[in-house]
Amino acid sequence: MTAARPAGRRLPRPLHPVAWWLWAACLAFTVSRTSNPLLMLLTLGVLGFVVSARRTDASWARGFRYYLWFALTVIAIRVLFRAVFGSGTVPAEHVLFSVPRIPLPGWYSGVRLGGPVSLEAVLSASVDGLRLACILCCVGAANSLANPKRALRVLPGALYELGVAVTVSISVAPQLIESVQRVRRARRLRGGRHTGLRALRGIAVPVLEDALDRSLRLAAAMDSRGYGRTGSASRTSRRLTAALLLAGLVGLAAGCYGLLDSTLPAGFGLPVLAAGGLLCAAGLAAGSRRVHRTNYRPDPWRAPEWLVTGCGLACLALLLVGAVLRPAAVVPTFYPLSWPPLPVLPLLGLLVAALAGIAAPPVGAARPAPLGAAA
Repeated sequence: MTAARPAGRRLPRPLHPVAWWLWAACLAFTVSRTSNPLLMLLTLGVLGFVVSARRTDASWARGFRYYLWFALTVIAIRVLFRAVFGSGTVPAEHVLFSVPRIPLPGWYSGVRLGGPVSLEAVLSASVDGLRLACILCCVGAANSLANPKRALRVLPGALYELGVAVTVSISVAPQLIESVQRVRRARRLRGGRHTGLRALRGIAVPVLEDALDRSLRLAAAMDSRGYGRTGSASRTSRRLTAALLLAGLVGLAAGCYGLLDSTLPAGFGLPVLAAGGLLCAAGLAAGSRRVHRTNYRPDPWRAPEWLVTGCGLACLALLLVGAVLRPAAVVPTFYPLSWPPLPVLPLLGLLVAALAGIAAPPVGAARPAPLGAAA
């Protein structure tokens, strides 16, 4: 006899990986539409809150802090490039310091090496780097919250091989970090006290051996589960799939260019983009016939998944409405130098996005992966 579940208490279960990716994609698109540093910093806070509240103890879920360090590196590189490769047209009312000027040929106009570095230029470069850093952290949050192996199940059959390669590449860094930590703990238990380069030989060889052992176990598990066995597809079907995907990708690229270039006709961007998307969907549907898979213990899509996705969409919608009502608050400028305002609607949107950490079901203790998870 099983014990009754307490009233009002939700059972722990993993959220559908697509829900986390949709939520993170909405936040990434939200950040890309603003240059307000206050909103970007609040976005980082929302990401940190949701990751700390709903990540598991798996190795792939421990990499968010490394994305934060990488984000700081991106901001530093962006500021450094603005100081070295600046534009002479940028106003320089508050000069911080000067870099030795290097003369360039006349045909290299518009670009300078060195010269005065103003506070306005540093702040503008920091905001540009912060925007890219927030987008990277959104990807890192999705990687930390969504199990990459479970996300592989929902990919179309035509993208299954590519999805496996992406999944393995995403899982490499967390697994190497876990291997290094495990080897260091074992060395301390055995009394190893060498540090620096002297300890490198004692750590590198066991880590490489552990990585090789993991690869062999993964290959054996994938082979035993029938990975790589294709369905019946004629040569004509394969050629049709390739042609549809190629035409769809060309249409998507041309449509995106049409949306970005204001000199092209108005009907060139969105219709071509929609046609490319339809061609890609048709190619994916035709290519899915080549791979036949069974799904053991499929991931459900229930109310928590709708709530998490709705939180991301609401955040994006509120920012777009705020950008229409108060565009100067969503996209402020540092010329002249002033403190950026904090718009109300985008702020409410970020608070709604933070509710995903509450709407998602709680995570339970780490359990062994199901039989179909390795493949």
